[in-house]
Amino acid sequence: MTVEILDLETFLPYRLYHLADLVSRDFSRLYKDHFGLTRPEWRVLAGLGQHGTMTASALGEQSAMHKTMVSRAVAELERRRWLTRRQDDTDRRLEHLTLTKAGADAYRNMVPLAKAFEQQMLGRLTTSEQAALTTGLAALERKFG
Repeated sequence: MTVEILDLETFLPYRLYHLADLVSRDFSRLYKDHFGLTRPEWRVLAGLGQHGTMTASALGEQSAMHKTMVSRAVAELERRRWLTRRQDDTDRRLEHLTLTKAGADAYRNMVPLAKAFEQQMLGRLTTSEQAALTTGLAALERKFG
């Protein structure tokens, strides 16, 4: 009986995961060096910077993070005085998280660095490769999203 082998290096789910991890690690150096943030902290800061006030649950859904990671990131950003919590008026179990002025300033400083990183990454591709990537990612997101 022959055992079928799965070649991870050509298996699309593995390749997508591996590429995402490589890019995420490279990008993490940027926000770690400039702001001293971990990945979860960066994701919380970016989510609040983009959407304004959010709950921890909404942040977890948006960033695909477990609630424990969100909670730790929120606690650290609160310790830095980069975000505040406000209890929901109708459901005391919910807290609304908002960036403080210091948090909003950090977010504003981070945006151009993130956009420059993205442009540098895309700059490694030809115009047709960029278009193919955009089209392929959109197709996969439609099918799996």
